[in-house]
Amino acid sequence: MDAIECIQKRMSIRKFNPDPVPKETLLNIIDIARRSPSYKNSQPWEAVIISGSKKEELSNLLIGLLERGETAKPDLPEPVSWPPEIDKRIKEHFAKRSTLLGIDISQFDIYVKKAKAANFKFYGAPHAIFLYQDSSLTPWSILDIGMFAQSIMLTACAYGLGTVPQAFLTDYSAEIKKFLGIPESKRLILGISIGYPDMTDKVNSYRSSRADISGILKWVE
Repeated sequence: MDAIECIQKRMSIRKFNPDPVPKETLLNIIDIARRSPSYKNSQPWEAVIISGSKKEELSNLLIGLLERGETAKPDLPEPVSWPPEIDKRIKEHFAKRSTLLGIDISQFDIYVKKAKAANFKFYGAPHAIFLYQDSSLTPWSILDIGMFAQSIMLTACAYGLGTVPQAFLTDYSAEIKKFLGIPESKRLILGISIGYPDMTDKVNSYRSSRADISGILKWVE
């Protein structure tokens, strides 16, 4: 599968088959993603892959925190507002997904709790990848680790695997870092569930739209 096909085919998978991915495949994905560009070749990324019983333990820990109503404290604060044109895209996306799943979007708090619980169960994926970096790094390094994350997801696609980037998996960053043995001095950036996609589930029939190129590009000559 070439790069263009991977970019066009990749989608966020929210239902996985439980079959584990060979360890060698996961290691190859990270190895290939190491070729991602970074500012001054700083390579400001680190990763943890979690599987099996430890993944289930972490899932139970996160769901317990959610059910007890513990306040989410991600290392990267959740945005509280968006420019109008971006806010419009987000609301349209939210409404389309809610319609597909038969969710009453007027009950937003209930929806968010259900969405977080699904995230904390890794959508049934057999593995998850957590990305982090030193907390002293600047926003340039957040851009770099974002490119590393994209490389992971595109390489996974080339291997016939599905992924989904999950901001919610950083909600309880302190507890996650302690569980995974990540130093407190590190900044937890993203969780990515990875595995074989279950394309028979209707949740994976949804493809998000993209803004027209005329809305994001200016041509100057």
